Amino acid sequence: MDTIFFDLDGTLTDPKPGITRSIQYALQRLDHPVIPGEDELTWCIGPPLRASLVKILGGERDADRAVSLYRERFSDVGLYENARYDGIVEVLTALGNSGHRLFVATSKALVYADRIIDHFGLRPHFERVFGAELDGTRADKGDLLAYALKETGVDPSKTLMIGDRSHDMVGAGKNGMKGIGVLYGYGTRDELIAAGAQHVCATPGEIPCCIS
Repeated sequence: MDTIFFDLDGTLTDPKPGITRSIQYALQRLDHPVIPGEDELTWCIGPPLRASLVKILGGERDADRAVSLYRERFSDVGLYENARYDGIVEVLTALGNSGHRLFVATSKALVYADRIIDHFGLRPHFERVFGAELDGTRADKGDLLAYALKETGVDPSKTLMIGDRSHDMVGAGKNGMKGIGVLYGYGTRDELIAAGAQHVCATPGEIPCCIS
């Protein structure tokens, strides 16, 4: 494979505290029952944020307000409650040295994705970061990858999407790309295989073996 797109949350970095605490903050501000445990909110890591909040709130009412409140905390605090996965930098370095073109493709708003990539020193490994707009445009991974493929001009049949959730695999399949799932994030083996993953990797160190 010549070109590789990496998901951000659950693939390059572990965003659990920042995302879950920002959701709790939004619910509290809305006087909605707060889900107290961070582990009970990990299913929200990966899918588009607004869709997850609609599910939590039980409908569209207050969903846009919840997104705004989430961002109120996330933009200054939550995006830094995050950590690079051990070994991921070494993997990116090895892939770059072997001639692969590397990009980021995340459903997270681009303005936040850019700040996270820079904060954790990952920018030198990637040609470009692709993310959603704040209004939700390209939050769907299929739409995002279609846009990224058009922008980069790469051949989908020679391109991989690496991510930890079903949305990554489904988005890849819609665009004629192959997908590799990672198990150290927030998806399960069954979820990833059912969504079309050709391989699954238990650790970052296994990624190059799955590509070759």
